[in-house]
Amino acid sequence: MTGEYDVLVLGGSGVDTIVYVPELPLPYADSYMIRPGIETRAGQTGDFVALGLSSLGLRTHHLDMIGDDAQGDLVRAFHRDRGIGFTEVPLPGGTKRAVNLVGPDGRRLSLYDDSRSHPSDRLPEELVRSLAAKSRHAHVSITYPCAFALPQLREAGPTISTDLHDWDGENPYHEPFAYGADIVFVSTTALVDPEKTMRRIVERGRAEVVVATAGTEGAYLLTGDGLLHVPAVAPRAPVVDSNGAGDAFAAGFLFGLLTGEAPSRCALFGAVAGAYACTVPATGSDAVDRATLLRETTEPTPRP
Repeated sequence: MTGEYDVLVLGGSGVDTIVYVPELPLPYADSYMIRPGIETRAGQTGDFVALGLSSLGLRTHHLDMIGDDAQGDLVRAFHRDRGIGFTEVPLPGGTKRAVNLVGPDGRRLSLYDDSRSHPSDRLPEELVRSLAAKSRHAHVSITYPCAFALPQLREAGPTISTDLHDWDGENPYHEPFAYGADIVFVSTTALVDPEKTMRRIVERGRAEVVVATAGTEGAYLLTGDGLLHVPAVAPRAPVVDSNGAGDAFAAGFLFGLLTGEAPSRCALFGAVAGAYACTVPATGSDAVDRATLLRETTEPTPRP
């Protein structure tokens, strides 16, 4: 391996308040009694990708903007306690935060506080170049202001991945990420025609691999060899929450990529890592380790 880091993760730090609700959508009522309760913990998309990569033994470093506040302290502790390198840049508006409503079946509805960012927020260009030059790969969250860091990443030379999450295929905000990365992850949730969107990403951008995750239907993998359906994998424990499953899929896929596996096997790694994440409560933060991932991918259990 070359470089100081296997993966540099940019953006996606924050704090979530988890609220378990009796059903989704939640009907209007004056009040609800909530069990097992309401809990605030560190961990948004970039944090969970970094956790997944680190748990799989990859040398991981995380760069993002966070606030000098109690929420920022939770993010700092998240990385410190797990031995994940973290470089922080001050975010004047305060650490990003969200509320996640989690239903009994593990489905999630996220409410993001959009007031923390300002158009002038930037990751320092020389800092991005310096960290990227030490890294084999960079995974870019679509959180503001990571789009402005893409040129520095390309100059420094690592391969680049991004996760578009629930992109509808039309919102122009996502396009710099979609067309500027070598590996693109996207959810099929809001896509009318997933294959059409995947092919457009390849045609208009630099991506060599596009993965569309589809929940219990598995995922779709587009490479130069064509489109491949990747079946879902049944978790070995009960499903309790889907929070972080997409981040875990990305981490598992990138682990395979950086250890020299073919894209189809990378997708299997992603499926197993994502399934494992569904067994972890939203109030927790855990990721599959390398030994478990390799064992589970030897004899995966297809979902009925």
